[in-house]
Amino acid sequence: MKRALDLTVVLIAGFFLLLPLILTALAVRLTSRGPVLYWSDRVGKHNRIFRMPKFRSMRIDTPAVATHLLTDPEQYLTPVGSFLRKSSLDELPQLWSILCGDMSLVGPRPALFNQYDLIQMRTDCGVHTLVPGLTGWAQINGRDEVPNEQKVALDRYYLEHVSIWLDLRILVLTFIKVVRRDGITH
Repeated sequence: MKRALDLTVVLIAGFFLLLPLILTALAVRLTSRGPVLYWSDRVGKHNRIFRMPKFRSMRIDTPAVATHLLTDPEQYLTPVGSFLRKSSLDELPQLWSILCGDMSLVGPRPALFNQYDLIQMRTDCGVHTLVPGLTGWAQINGRDEVPNEQKVALDRYYLEHVSIWLDLRILVLTFIKVVRRDGITH
C-alpha cells in the first residue's frame, strides 16, 4: 500500500511540478557553473548506498560533508542556493529516487554515506530496515535543528508506529512547514 501511495503521489505531483522543475533547472544552470543536479551518495534501506539527486545549491568545490559540519556554509551557496534550500525546491529531483524505489515519500531522511555515527545509531535500533523518505517524523519535528540522538529517537518512533495514516499526517505537516519555512537553518 505504501509503494502504491508513493507512485500515485509522485506521478500526480510530477505533472503539476513539471514547470517548477524546468524553471529551477534553468535557474541553477544560468547562475552557476557545473551540473544542474548534484548526485549524492546516500544510505538506503539495509544500509545500501544509492545515488540521490538534488538541484545543486552549493558550488562545485564544496566538501562532501553534511552542511552543518561546514565552517561557513553560506560561502559555498550558489546565487540561487539559499532560495532553493529555504523553499525546498532543491529536493524535487528526489521524486526520481521515489520512482526508482530507493526512497519513499515518508521515512527517515537518507544519511550521507560518511555520517557513520548516524548510520550506526540507526542500525542499532533497527531504523536501517526502513526505506528512507523525502520527509519524515524527524523532519517535521525539527528538520536541520535536531541533533543525531534526537533524530534517531524520532526515526525509531516512526519505525514503531508506521502506518498510512501517520504517513498522511507527516505529508500534510511537511507541506505546512515548507510553506512556513520552519526549521531551516541554512
